[in-house]
Amino acid sequence: MAEVRDLYTFDDLKNWSGATGDLDRPARLSVFGDPVKHSRSPQMHNPALEAAGIDCEYVRLHIQPDELAEALSLLKENDFIGTNVTIPHKGGVHDAVDEMTEVARRIGAVNTVAVDGDQLLGHNTDAPGLKKAIREEFSMDLSDLRIMIVGAGGGAGKAAAVQCAMDHCERLVLVNRTVEKAEALAEELHDLVIDPDKLEGPADRLVAIPWESEAMEREMENVDLIINATSVGMKRTDPEVVPASLIEPHHLVYDMVYAPARTRLIADAEEAGAKAANGLSMLLWQGVLAFEFWFDSAAPAEAMRKGLSESLG
Repeated sequence: MAEVRDLYTFDDLKNWSGATGDLDRPARLSVFGDPVKHSRSPQMHNPALEAAGIDCEYVRLHIQPDELAEALSLLKENDFIGTNVTIPHKGGVHDAVDEMTEVARRIGAVNTVAVDGDQLLGHNTDAPGLKKAIREEFSMDLSDLRIMIVGAGGGAGKAAAVQCAMDHCERLVLVNRTVEKAEALAEELHDLVIDPDKLEGPADRLVAIPWESEAMEREMENVDLIINATSVGMKRTDPEVVPASLIEPHHLVYDMVYAPARTRLIADAEEAGAKAANGLSMLLWQGVLAFEFWFDSAAPAEAMRKGLSESLG
């Protein structure tokens, strides 16, 4: 099998058969991003396509914001099955698709597009990918947990919050540096979290607080699962996501950061005797769910896991 080029561009997409003529299999799946060279999606999806016996290739496409609308149209012309979408296009694609799933509508962002004739169908697999990851890592369901999400102002944090709310989690604490964003999200999710027929417990079921030690400390007694949805932790010099003194042995800690594999938050959690996991499982499951959205059949998850693990060394 010929080696896949690291990167294709919008100009390549306009002459797709010529640009990809050296591939052994037709390139009919991709990831859009700006930048996109860092994406590990090809290392996850190409082993899955091979394992499933599907005759196509998954590639990276560097698409800039002003190229997005035409690039989506070119997917249809070039017989694409679909594409994944990463920063900064999730909002733009949300506005461009013809139909979308309820979870994508709630989040206001699309990360997976399926081409269905002349229609583009949108989905967000980040949110259900988190649900699968929590189940795999902790043998617990979101519906049974009192959850704190740090970085709940948008992006991955909003996706996590929407999934927790749609699963009717026991409690949801939204933490964000700009607390007004967390408060606005709480208002959006109120109808999903607050059940008028359900008695309130010792703490409010839906709370928005600033990303400050004192505010977080007041909520910790009534939290089971802590999710870091920020990028804090990717660098050694990053500050604490959650003050180490606030983490207790009964807490479950999920850090969406997956490189490095052991972040400061995970180290602090383990030192406190708490169970902790990084974001690799979420990355895997959002990919598995994208595959199943495109092909309407079970994905070879272990082939995807192996490819992803090998790409990370």
